[in-house]
Amino acid sequence: MEFLGSASDASCITRARRRQTYDDSTEFKSKNLHAERRRRQKLSDRLLTLRSLVPIITNMNKASIIEDAITYVEVLQRDVKILSDQLLEMESTSEEKEKTIRIDDQINNADDHQEMKKNGIEEDVEVTKINGKKLWMKIVFGKKRGRFTKLLEAMTYLGFEMTDTNVTACNGAILVSASVERTYEDTLEIQETKELIQQIIRSI
Repeated sequence: MEFLGSASDASCITRARRRQTYDDSTEFKSKNLHAERRRRQKLSDRLLTLRSLVPIITNMNKASIIEDAITYVEVLQRDVKILSDQLLEMESTSEEKEKTIRIDDQINNADDHQEMKKNGIEEDVEVTKINGKKLWMKIVFGKKRGRFTKLLEAMTYLGFEMTDTNVTACNGAILVSASVERTYEDTLEIQETKELIQQIIRSI
């Protein structure tokens, strides 16, 4: 009887071990199955995203989607190269135009100065005191693009406010006549003011 009891216990233990092994194996397979499903779902989602980005899909299977995506990327790369080449060409053309404009300006400025000298006109500055800090000025200088603007900027910077300004361009020269008032506290003598304006004319 004791032997039979031992055999029965051994049989129960063996069955329990088999059941445990089966359960462990089933759990392992279940985990692998879930992992595989997640991987497939992730791949499917990525393919859907890829399909939404590619404008032309020839077929809805995975291989066609990937092949069409590769083709689309190659087309984009080719377009980028074409646009880059066009941009470089445009920049080169723009630089040539700017260079031509600078040369034309130099020629025009040279012609203006020659015309000014040809007509016996010299750069000149006349300053007359009206009253207090108020002066009257007549300035003659060679015509050049942007030169009058630079004159106004320099005058303002040095504390001169110009009013009743009259500007005439003729024979390659610009004649500016204006009432000028000193905005700074200090006052300048007429000769000092004249020399200062002459320096401005030479520098612009």
